[in-house]
Amino acid sequence: MRFFKIITVFAFCLLLAVPAAEAKDFNADTFTLKNGLQVVVIPNHRAPVVTHMIWYKFGGADEHPGKSGIAHFLEHLMFKGTPTMPDGQFSITVKKLGGNDNAFTTHDYTAYYQNIARQSLPRMMELEADRMKNLTLEEDQVASERQVIIEERRQRIDNQPQAKFQEQMMSALFVNHPYGTPVIGWLHEMKELTREDALENYRTWYAPNNAVLVVSGDITAAELKPLAEKYYGDIKTSVLPDRRRPRPATIVGQHRIILEDPRIGPPVITKVSRAPHGDDALEILTEILGGSTTSRLYKDLVVDQKLAISAGADYEPISLNDSTFTLYASPTPGTSVPQLENALNAEIKKLAETGITLEELKSAKSRKKATMTYYLDSLQGPAILFGRTIASGFDMDYLENWNERIGKLTIDDVNKAAKALFANDNLPVTGILLPQPKPQAPPAKGEKK
Repeated sequence: MRFFKIITVFAFCLLLAVPAAEAKDFNADTFTLKNGLQVVVIPNHRAPVVTHMIWYKFGGADEHPGKSGIAHFLEHLMFKGTPTMPDGQFSITVKKLGGNDNAFTTHDYTAYYQNIARQSLPRMMELEADRMKNLTLEEDQVASERQVIIEERRQRIDNQPQAKFQEQMMSALFVNHPYGTPVIGWLHEMKELTREDALENYRTWYAPNNAVLVVSGDITAAELKPLAEKYYGDIKTSVLPDRRRPRPATIVGQHRIILEDPRIGPPVITKVSRAPHGDDALEILTEILGGSTTSRLYKDLVVDQKLAISAGADYEPISLNDSTFTLYASPTPGTSVPQLENALNAEIKKLAETGITLEELKSAKSRKKATMTYYLDSLQGPAILFGRTIASGFDMDYLENWNERIGKLTIDDVNKAAKALFANDNLPVTGILLPQPKPQAPPAKGEKK
C-alpha cells in the first residue's frame, strides 16, 4: 500500500532519515561481479550475525497486462525447491541453523532475506544462489500455492475494508500506470496464473545482472567478495527487457471514493495525490504538516479545534516512478465528515498561501534526523534501507548525501514544493471510510412504525 501512515515491520519512509555522517558510519561498500550482480556490504561487528538479502528488480509493476500478481506468486514459488533442495526444505534448513527467513514483494522489487549466524553465511549464499538458477516447479505445487495466494488475498484484502479502500484509491490515482494494480493481483487474474507464467518471469527477471546482494553484519567487503564470487559468480546473465512503464494519465476533476462497512470504527478522510519521488522538500513538508503530534494538522485539528481524534500526512520518497502524498484525519464524535473535511482543506489552503516558518523547518529537520538515532543499532534495517533504495533506481549517494541535502533545504524550497503539490487544490482523489449504519430491527407485531 503506497499511502496512509501505516506502520509496518518495514517502516521504509522512516529509514531514509539517515544523516550522511551516520550513513557513512555504516561503512557501506559496494562492488559488482563480472556477471553484473551488485554487492553491497554494511559492516556491523557488534555480534557474530548477518542479514543476507537478495533483491530482484522485478515487482508487480513489471508484470504483463492480465498477469497481475505473478511477481508475488513467484515469490511464493521460490520456496518450492531445486534438484538439491526439496520443496519446503529451504526455510527448514535456515531454522536448523538457528536463523529465520522470509520474502516480500512490492511494485518495484522482490526481496528474500535470512538472518543467520556469521559462520552459516556461506551456506545461505549457496542456497540462495541455487534457487536463483535452479528453481523447479511441478504442476501440483503451482496449483496448491495458487490457492494459498488466493486465500491470502481474501484474508488481507477482500475481508479488510481498509485494504479494499486503499486498493480502490490507488486504482483511481494511477490511471494508465501499473501502480494502480494491487501487488497481490486482481482475483480473477490470480485464478488464471500458470506454471508457465511463473517460469517465464523467473527466466526473464531472476538473473544476477538484475539483482542486488546486500549483506549487513559481522563481515567486511574483503571477506565477502570471494564468497560472492564463489557462490554467485558463475550464474549466467540474462538479456533483460527494458523496464519501461506507461506514464500515468492526467486525472480530470476530483474523484471521491466512499466505502461503508460495519467493521469500520470512526470515519476516516483521506486525500491523496501523485507526487515526485525522491523529493527532500516533500519529506520535510510531510513532517511539518503531519509527521507527529507536534505537526500542524495534529495541533490544529486535534488539539486546538478538537475536530479530529487523529490527523497526519504521509509521503513515500523511494519509488521507481511517481510516488504518493497523503493527508488523513478521523473526526471526533459529534463532528461530521464534511465539517472535518472543510477544516482539512482550510489547512491545505493556509499552508499554500502563507508557507512554513523557520522554526518549523528547523524542528522538522531535527526530528527527521532523530528518528534514526535508535535505528543505528539495527542489523536488518540497513540491509533493507540500501536494498530497496538501489532496487528502486537510486544509487548509494542518495543515502550517503541525505543529511547534507536536508541541511541545505530552505524555507523557499519547502514552500515551492507545497505550492506545486497543492496547486489548484491538487489532491485529486478523496476517500471516505464510513461505518455502515446497523439495520434497524423490524417493529414488533402490533407496534407502530
